[in-house]
Amino acid sequence: MKRKFIRHIDTGISLYQYNDIPVIEAEHAVGSAKITLQGAHLLSWKPAGAQHDVLWLSEIEPFKAGSAIRGGIPVCFPWFNNAGTPAHGYARISLWELTSHQIAPDSFQLTFTLIHEKQTVATLTMTFSADCQLVFTNLTGQEAQIALHSYFKVGDIHRTELLNLPNSAFNSLTQRQENVPVPRIIRENVDCIYSAEAGATIIADKAYQRHIEIEHQNAGDIVVWNPWHKTTGNMSESGYQTMICVETARIRRPIHQESVGVIIRVK
Repeated sequence: MKRKFIRHIDTGISLYQYNDIPVIEAEHAVGSAKITLQGAHLLSWKPAGAQHDVLWLSEIEPFKAGSAIRGGIPVCFPWFNNAGTPAHGYARISLWELTSHQIAPDSFQLTFTLIHEKQTVATLTMTFSADCQLVFTNLTGQEAQIALHSYFKVGDIHRTELLNLPNSAFNSLTQRQENVPVPRIIRENVDCIYSAEAGATIIADKAYQRHIEIEHQNAGDIVVWNPWHKTTGNMSESGYQTMICVETARIRRPIHQESVGVIIRVK
């Protein structure tokens, strides 16, 4: 990957180019973050003092303009999966604008705005402190689906458990509602949709000796995905071993003029 400095934006905030993609890099006392302007896509969040990134990013990601990025937190909007073209919506492959930013001693905040066909259709605000919070707002005036398609980095998928999920989920591979084990241990290709009423989802990452807590705000659905050995674009054959997707979403009950958010904590 070619990384090229473009310009400084403010103290600790700079714009770079990763191959074809403009990327904001932020360094602060509370930690660091990297966000692409294509998709307002959070690539990396590393809290101060953390040994490992919280988010997973494919080591073979080509950063090609107009192509979805494998890893981080893509924004799937205004539809999910194959409900329209392109898959997972246009938001993740469109250029967003950094429209405001704030820096405080104990936090920093970035707000991105998406304009599509001359209309402001969405905003995404990211606030970084001891936690990481993303708040997405639909401004289209129409119902839409949204998923914050979060890829979390784990030390070893074989030593990872998902806690505080319901014991039933819709299996997208079989197209059936099924009973599932609690806690959930991933041992195969998994693509399922849970109801979000159970509260925060916890990733027990035993290899890295940490818990990642994912608080879903105004969500209806939680998507859990790992492709296992299935060939997946821009992912190496071993990539599945160090990632798990736990997505904050509104798929079955679309959003109108409202926001959906996620707060991520590491303990």
